[in-house]
Amino acid sequence: MKTHQEIERRSLALARAVVEIIDRDSERKGIRKAQENCSRWYRESHAPAIAEWREILKRDWPHVRKLLLDDSDQGRRLRQSSPFCGVLSPRQRWDIYRSFQDEPPAA
Repeated sequence: MKTHQEIERRSLALARAVVEIIDRDSERKGIRKAQENCSRWYRESHAPAIAEWREILKRDWPHVRKLLLDDSDQGRRLRQSSPFCGVLSPRQRWDIYRSFQDEPPAA
């Protein structure tokens, strides 16, 4: 079983991959995808995390990017409810997951 720290490292790796994709895309389609996810999820559940992301996604990309990669408690908490589903292809996501399966267990 993965430790919380291992799961957080994997979550950060996924966030970094999302950031790479959005950084390369001048149209920032990944941001629109996250906004669409939040809108859909918010209709289904008025969860505080979704409402927080909806507000964050109104900001400019550098601000969103900084929060997504932030190694603070806030950054870790936000990544646990990341609305960036669908930005990475299934293959990209599974490649990251597999890279963490190969890691030796934490001591």
